[in-house]
Amino acid sequence: MLIAIIMLIFITAFILLYLVLHTFVPVAGPVEMRLKALDGAVAGRPDIDDELAKPFRQRILAPLSGNMAGLLTGLTPKAVRATIEQKLIMAGGFAGLTSGEFLLLMGFLAIALPVIAGVLSILAGLASGKVIGFTLIVFVISQLLPFVLLNYKIAVRKVSIQKDLPDVLDLLTVSVEAGLGFDGALAKLAEKMKGALVEEFNRVLQEIRMGVARREALSAMGTRCDVPDLSLFTTSLVQADQLGVSIGNVLRVQSASMREKRRQRAEEKAMKAPIKMLLPLVLFIFPSLFVVLLGPAVIQMLGSLIK
Repeated sequence: MLIAIIMLIFITAFILLYLVLHTFVPVAGPVEMRLKALDGAVAGRPDIDDELAKPFRQRILAPLSGNMAGLLTGLTPKAVRATIEQKLIMAGGFAGLTSGEFLLLMGFLAIALPVIAGVLSILAGLASGKVIGFTLIVFVISQLLPFVLLNYKIAVRKVSIQKDLPDVLDLLTVSVEAGLGFDGALAKLAEKMKGALVEEFNRVLQEIRMGVARREALSAMGTRCDVPDLSLFTTSLVQADQLGVSIGNVLRVQSASMREKRRQRAEEKAMKAPIKMLLPLVLFIFPSLFVVLLGPAVIQMLGSLIK
């Protein structure tokens, strides 16, 4: 209730101040004239155009949140920061947030949502014990919600990578057998296909062009994505690079293996479908059938007994 009164006072003071300034401060002229004067003042200033061309988040939100995010990062244990950074990498980014900004988001939710829940509980007339309990529950939810969303994005990304892996390997195999080198095959892959896996291979290509060893870039991709099939593929490529085996043969074998695994996963899901259908059949379909089939007979029997 106190917070609601403070907000009401702030809004009232803001409106009064706006009215006072609008009434007593002289206006320099029409809005169009002032805009033209502003355009003339900033003409020939490419730095202003470059600044205005940046997204709102980089111009306004990033400077405001930078100091607070740095403070929270300094107070957070290194193990927690490392875990958050690893999850953000595995998710391929989370709304463009860094680990410090993610911690700042958690801190904001930890304050804002319990305050809102407490005010609503007080306005609803709940007892003090229930208000405290409801506020604590909302606090726990506010801390779990960012991680739940982040883990969901990681899971979706892993499924996308596993689904696209056979098609990506087919294109890499065709490109290598057509005479392209592995780097050229990766460039052709980035040109022809899209998706999370293609973005990872494009990152590998950029790292190789920057001077990172191929085996290190591939191993880092396998660790970063944490998909078993992709980790097996990168391990095979690293071993082929170390032993001097033809990459084309490795790609051909891995492509056939990945397609076989995808077919086996599809068969596994098909075998699980009847078992998963059993519960809704028993709970929803069978009772309806019993009502339709046995309902008239039960009504006739009850009618004969009553007579």
